[in-house]
Amino acid sequence: MNLTKIAAAGGLSLLFIVFAALPAISQDVAELTEGDEIVITLDEAIQIALVNNYMLRKGILDLDRAEAQIREAWGTVYPQVNASGSYTRNLRTPNPFAGSDAGGLFESFGAVDWLAYNESARTDNDPNTEPIPLDEYVDRQMQGYRDAGITPPGMSGDNPFAVENQFEFGLSVTQAIYNGAAFSAIKAARQFRELNEDQVQADRQQVVNEVKNSFYSALLAKEQVEVLRTSVERLRKTVEETRRSVEAGVLSKYDRVSAEVELVNLETNLIEAENQAELAAKNLALQLGISTKKSVKLRGSLEYDDSLQPDVSDSEIAYEIALQQRPDIRQTASLLELRKIEGDVTRSRFLPTLNAFANFAYIGSVPNNRTSISPVEGQEFSFTSSDRSFFDDSYWNEAVSVGLRMNWSIFNGFQTKMQVQQNKIDVRQAEIDREMQQNAVYLEIDQTLKNLETALQRIRSQERNLEQAEMNYEFALKRLQEGAGTSLQERQASSLLDQSKLNYLSAVYDYLTALSQYEKSIGKPVLDTE
Repeated sequence: MNLTKIAAAGGLSLLFIVFAALPAISQDVAELTEGDEIVITLDEAIQIALVNNYMLRKGILDLDRAEAQIREAWGTVYPQVNASGSYTRNLRTPNPFAGSDAGGLFESFGAVDWLAYNESARTDNDPNTEPIPLDEYVDRQMQGYRDAGITPPGMSGDNPFAVENQFEFGLSVTQAIYNGAAFSAIKAARQFRELNEDQVQADRQQVVNEVKNSFYSALLAKEQVEVLRTSVERLRKTVEETRRSVEAGVLSKYDRVSAEVELVNLETNLIEAENQAELAAKNLALQLGISTKKSVKLRGSLEYDDSLQPDVSDSEIAYEIALQQRPDIRQTASLLELRKIEGDVTRSRFLPTLNAFANFAYIGSVPNNRTSISPVEGQEFSFTSSDRSFFDDSYWNEAVSVGLRMNWSIFNGFQTKMQVQQNKIDVRQAEIDREMQQNAVYLEIDQTLKNLETALQRIRSQERNLEQAEMNYEFALKRLQEGAGTSLQERQASSLLDQSKLNYLSAVYDYLTALSQYEKSIGKPVLDTE
């Protein structure tokens, strides 16, 4: 496909960039995936997925298939060259003159020769040559054959018209001069390739979005483990402080047992969270197209800063950008164009097709008996014979023909007319699909922007809440250390702090996934083209 045309349609020629950079990317991926443990960032995860993801690898094969279909379509207008050959062994050949008076003509050939001999004898002014009777002429002729050791023609009892071996070698060339369906099929194949190229770009955006979601999910699970691990360490210290307070008689045994039970429950939650984090990492590995046997460690954290704000937050402007960049919108337009081309193919059946042809044949009729009998010059009743070769020119002939062939279906019971009507319906349905898709895209963009705004408000709220929870915990811990507070109050403050951290992480996770979905909804290119 023309790269300039893709850019004009908003495609930015991403496929060309990916293919050009593929060797370097593949080398980087090989380095990243060596060993039993992989430590990756989000950018590295995306890089691996763009090379290794199973869906993308299948999509590249679809592009190869589309390219092959274009070449196949062109084949219908290229010259068609066919070679043929045959050999026939005639075991018995009928006499073509059987049952007609024409057979007597060939039986009288001897009389014709006799008449010619007598006429020559009368007119040659040689007194030694005189006309002779027919029976004498035949006897002398037969004697000449016997003296030469030659079987007289027609004495073998074979069919004189039989040719035992027949060969034919042919070459035919056909060139389409006008075939409306063939040329429309070429255009359709090109359109189908564009459809597949847009599908690859759509798959790439989908894969990047899924990888981001999987990475953020694994990162959230990892952060949750860290929060729980910190909480467990904090609670262990609290249990130890409670134990000392019980021994000193400051707190009751009930306080110590309650703290220990809470610690066991929290440790159980930590084990479950660690398992969930490991499962999330393996799910990410599956998205990246690498072995799930490898241990995947994430580098990064769930954090928010103002640089994560979308470049465009106005739904109208974002919608206009989406119309230019989204590959699925271009796909719908391509599908509509494909339906129109299908109508052209159908309408071309109203018109004739015209082909030029040229045929060349080399035909051989070779008998088993290739002996040639001829009279000796100057000796009327002396004969000689010679054997002709298998490839003698008298057995082989060439045949050459050229011409034009037109085919025109004048009437087929209104089938073509009804097919054209169906094509028009298909076009109208495609137009309705495009209209519905544009409305759905606008709704998707509007919803993702609202999700971003909601998640951002939660982040701002949880940032303030987290500061208060940290202050509350520090105050409760200080009161416990001074003997003015209880361990229960400290544990409650610790639990509130943990919940605030988890709520903040959840809000950041929701914002990042919403941002990824927003970028996908406007068709943001996967690779930077600068």
